[in-house]
Amino acid sequence: MYAIIQNGGRQVRVTPGAVVTVDRIPEEAGHEVSFDRVLLVGKDGGQVLAGSPYVPDASVTGVIDGVVRGPKIRVFRKKRRKGMRRTQGHRSVLTRVRVKDIRA
Repeated sequence: MYAIIQNGGRQVRVTPGAVVTVDRIPEEAGHEVSFDRVLLVGKDGGQVLAGSPYVPDASVTGVIDGVVRGPKIRVFRKKRRKGMRRTQGHRSVLTRVRVKDIRA
């Protein structure tokens, strides 16, 4: 069984027991979280439930493992023939979630 959830503008495929990385959730490690924005559920045996946009009465529950930081991203801007160069960068704060159950 698998599901595709929406979190922070991204879509993530999850299976029970998998560890996924999602946008930051303001909870501490060990807390249980529930994702209600389930776009698609694939059941064992090939049956697929697709939502429009979300599958009704479907949810994914998981436990927060901890906080990690994403890769460093460099943003470089330049205007030609003007001598203007600017470098910026950032690292996103992400949350690791261990998926426990998919209900559909």
